[in-house]
Amino acid sequence: MTAQSPEDPMPMPAPLALHRESVQPEWIDYNGHMNLAYYMLAFDHATDAFFDFVGLGEAYLKASNASTFTLEGHITYDRELLAGSPMRFETQLLAHDAKRLHYIHFMYHADEGYLASTNELISLHVDMTARRSAPMPAAVITRLDAVAATHDKLPRPEQAGRVISIVR
Repeated sequence: MTAQSPEDPMPMPAPLALHRESVQPEWIDYNGHMNLAYYMLAFDHATDAFFDFVGLGEAYLKASNASTFTLEGHITYDRELLAGSPMRFETQLLAHDAKRLHYIHFMYHADEGYLASTNELISLHVDMTARRSAPMPAAVITRLDAVAATHDKLPRPEQAGRVISIVR
């Protein structure tokens, strides 16, 4: 799937639909569905697509010796996926500041349309030489501001900010 380049003046999609892939046979566990570890792998692929889109991907790392590290993550498992299931991902930017991004991915069965899983993350921008947090470049902040301008109009996902517990 072709993503809008960071320089493209077209209107910003909300949410972003930047990644698709299928459940690989080796991702299936003894319950006959996608193992939980591979949900994170698939979401990591969606994160790579999102970071490429906003200018923080692998090319950015090579050019600037800066990257992002995940600070926190939360996955919900809403409905199972089987071997070969096509997945479609949507990404919503929830917030950002000079050093951090807060975003959520939605994983859908690409043919049947149901929500299979969500992944909420906070990532930190890091200077790889110092191995310390550092502000993102102005061009990246400008791109994130453009994403936020449309994503802030979306309803806040019910999965965002959830706390794990057994309520009694």
